[in-house]
Amino acid sequence: MIRAHDVSLSFSGNRVLDRVDIELDQGVLTALIGPNGAGKSTLFSVLAGDQRPDTGTVLLGERPVGSFSAKELARLRAVLPQDHTVRFSYSVEEIVSLARLSYAPDPILDEQIVTRSIEDVEMAHMRRRDVQTLSGGESGRAAFARVLAQTTPIILLDEPTSALDLRHQEAVLRRARRLARKGACVIVVLHDLNLAAAYADRIVLMDQGRIVADGAPREVLTVVHIEAVYGQPVLVTDHPTRACPLIVATDDVGATEDVGVSGDCVVADDIGATDDVGAAV
Repeated sequence: MIRAHDVSLSFSGNRVLDRVDIELDQGVLTALIGPNGAGKSTLFSVLAGDQRPDTGTVLLGERPVGSFSAKELARLRAVLPQDHTVRFSYSVEEIVSLARLSYAPDPILDEQIVTRSIEDVEMAHMRRRDVQTLSGGESGRAAFARVLAQTTPIILLDEPTSALDLRHQEAVLRRARRLARKGACVIVVLHDLNLAAAYADRIVLMDQGRIVADGAPREVLTVVHIEAVYGQPVLVTDHPTRACPLIVATDDVGATEDVGVSGDCVVADDIGATDDVGAAV
């Protein structure tokens, strides 16, 4: 679905992406992880078509990402940037409705999709609220609802959990994973390694503009990889209730071994969790 080959990019003489090669497929939730300044968000922007690399190519399907019009891109990929601040007085409903502008007007369908997307993020009671009056977490959920309402086959989320409380962090990533299960290509930038372990099918670990590890959570989230890239002693063990790694930071430099990590990462959803009704992929 998305292929980047030999992509490099520099800012003010500093190379932030260094000959990156990556392919991202439908039906997979891929988490981009790494320390601050690793190049995650820059690669994210290049994959989204928002930043042009100095060298290399990025293809969406068989076409260069730069060959698409803005409207064509809006029908192919939905993007949640780190900064989703709205500086004008729109309601939550109006912000989410912007996701439908790239499609031919269909008032009934558009209203259904917008309503369901707002309900999906538990903001039905806030749909008339001015977005400038929302908290950081509420604003993030409204922005995620806009992504859902765009109903695209490619979804890019840059740190979607950064301002959210625990329950809504889980809810957003559970929703993102379900979109992948329905066939979407989902790319998520995350700082929380345990959230990446719990929800990603594939993890791409970056450092200094390069991909240093790429694979299933248990293949990437090892003591060797984490300590080499983050410079932080950790213990990697099994999550007590989820079949995925659990990473614990430690001050004990000697506690550098993987303990009982096995199996693919699977998270059991709450029985009451609802399916995606606001996104068609």
